[in-house]
Amino acid sequence: PSVLDSFALLSGQLNTLNKVLKHEKTPLLRNQVIIPLVLSPDRDEEIMRQTEGRVPVFSHEVVPDHLRTKPDPEVEEQEKQLITDAARISPDVAQKQIQSLNKMCSNLLEKISKEERESESGGLRQNKQTFNPADTNALVAAVAFGKGLSNRRPPGSGGSVQSGQPGAGAIIAGASSMQQVPLSGAPAQQQPMLAGVQMAQAGQPGKL
Repeated sequence: PSVLDSFALLSGQLNTLNKVLKHEKTPLLRNQVIIPLVLSPDRDEEIMRQTEGRVPVFSHEVVPDHLRTKPDPEVEEQEKQLITDAARISPDVAQKQIQSLNKMCSNLLEKISKEERESESGGLRQNKQTFNPADTNALVAAVAFGKGLSNRRPPGSGGSVQSGQPGAGAIIAGASSMQQVPLSGAPAQQQPMLAGVQMAQAGQPGKL
């Protein structure tokens, strides 16, 4: 009987509470002030989850800041002073001050935007690459270590040309043909000398 009586009492109280909460004049609970009942310096994972990691503990140090509904007394005094000073200013003077403040703010914003544009353009100019690193590395490697250079020498650059090569035969044939061509207008006694010069040139097949 005692258990049944206690259950009936609890059931009646819950029904009354539900009627109060469902009444249209009852404000929403989310708009009510939270009163801390338990403060603990230990880390609370549930509070961490609900606050997305901003409040790790619910201690006496953080409660006054997170559950504050009014500003600090010093801030309240400053607000009262500002309200009193604002009430003393006439509407015309207030409008002039507003216009001057807006003008100063617009000028400041223009300067800031100009500085940002100049810094962005300067950064683009500095970041623009005017050379090819691969070509530079290849050139340095070729000059310093000879990397990529060919070991072959072009024909006729130093060394003697063998008579068996086609270039030497062409030179000798050209020299013999030049010996047989008579020079018009030249004296007969100069022709043997020219022939000797041509023979000397033919004897040196590496030079023309």
